Amino acid sequence: MTLLAPWSLRRIINVSVATLAVFSVASIIVGLVALINLSDARERVVQHIDPALQEALRLESALVDQENGVRGYALGAAEDLLDPYTSGVTRQRASVAALETLVADLPAVEDDLGDVDDRASAWRSGYALPTIFEVQTTGEPAIGTDVALGQDLFTALRRSLETLQSDLNDARDAAVTLLNSSATTVNVVCIVIGGGFVLIVLALAFGLRYTAIRPVSRLAEEVRTVAGGDFQHRVEQSGPREVRELGIDVNLMRVRILQELSALRETHDELDERTQDLERSNAELEQFAYVASHDLQEPLRKVASFCQLLERRYAGQLDERADQYIGFAVDGAMRMQVLINDLLAFSRVGRIVRESVVVSCDAVLEQATSNLAAAIEEAGATIESGSLPSVRAEVPLLTAVFQNLIGNALKFHGDEPPKVTVAAERDGDFWRFSITDNGIGIEAEYAERIFVIFQRLHNKADYPGTGIGLAMCRKIIEYHGGTIWLDTEDSQNSRTTGTRFCFTLPALPETPENTEKAETDE
Repeated sequence: MTLLAPWSLRRIINVSVATLAVFSVASIIVGLVALINLSDARERVVQHIDPALQEALRLESALVDQENGVRGYALGAAEDLLDPYTSGVTRQRASVAALETLVADLPAVEDDLGDVDDRASAWRSGYALPTIFEVQTTGEPAIGTDVALGQDLFTALRRSLETLQSDLNDARDAAVTLLNSSATTVNVVCIVIGGGFVLIVLALAFGLRYTAIRPVSRLAEEVRTVAGGDFQHRVEQSGPREVRELGIDVNLMRVRILQELSALRETHDELDERTQDLERSNAELEQFAYVASHDLQEPLRKVASFCQLLERRYAGQLDERADQYIGFAVDGAMRMQVLINDLLAFSRVGRIVRESVVVSCDAVLEQATSNLAAAIEEAGATIESGSLPSVRAEVPLLTAVFQNLIGNALKFHGDEPPKVTVAAERDGDFWRFSITDNGIGIEAEYAERIFVIFQRLHNKADYPGTGIGLAMCRKIIEYHGGTIWLDTEDSQNSRTTGTRFCFTLPALPETPENTEKAETDE
């Protein structure tokens, strides 16, 4: 087995199959030879010798009938008494012809048959025919005619016939012995083939087990050890070439995993450090938010209050330029307060987490329009909406989205009274909302810029605001797992026909609980 170990698995299998094939072919050849010998021996006995013995008995009967016929004819001189002789001659010739064919491969028997035929001819010519001729000539019995000679000739014929039958019996005994030997040989060959086949199969099974199956099982155990997390465990190589190469590949993979794991640990450590830095940054941002909401707004309120006090008390007492400066100061302080509040609101999105609930967007839209009631009334606006679905969201944030988008439609309206249409339709696993107005419109080239914080397309004197509203909408929608965009492909997106904003929100799973909740909200 050690010599087979460096072999390839293909070579081991090929040798095993070739060995089994050679043994099978050899077994088939040997078995066929044994069966052919058995068939030949059986055919020799059944088809030749046994029929020859039967023909020898018929030949004896034919000769005896000839002798009886001649004797009876010699005594009785009647023609019908000669019939056994005549039929015996005919049967003798038939038996001799059959025997010549049957004993063609038995030279000794063939010689005996020739001797019997010759002695029969001598008996007929020396006794039978002269006796028959005498009776036919005289018409009287020929009792004393050469009887002793006829007896001597027929006795010699009997001895030749006995020799023929004896040689045929000897040949039959030899053929039967050969037949039994061939049968025994067939049995032995079958036993040897069966035993050899079992031994070959056991040897091949044993060889395959120790040269192929056991190395594969050992490799599987080694691989399971590595797969269990022991990446330091070295996989040993043994067995056929393919198994050894597989072990080498597993070792290379193990080394690669160790390298990747080392790099991953380094990355994880670096990520931990950055996470700590981010936590510190978030803590500082929280502190800044607190300062902005309390410490910064208090001085701004004082500045705004005293500037307004100066404006009320000294309005008209100073020159026009002084009144203008005071107005600038009041406006700047007020805008600073609004900007700080908007920044605080923007920073709180996704940082201050509230519970997400299943809420009807109809209710959210109603709350947003209620918050904008004064602006809607002042602009003479019309808000239209179809049936809106229920989604899972933080209600204040989703309300802020609708309020900002509708507020922009009210702010950037054209000569006609504002008209805002809110709709929703199913888009796969999401609901796609659209808010369309008939305002001044937005050029397609600004489709991304408008969602950047502090980016404005108009002078703040014409359209007030801090430029944070759409940036906050994008942050809120993405926080809820959706997207928001300006629909530049819609035919209304030109500066003269209005604007259409679209955003998506994940649809609720189709569960009885959510269905019942949505029906309740409606």
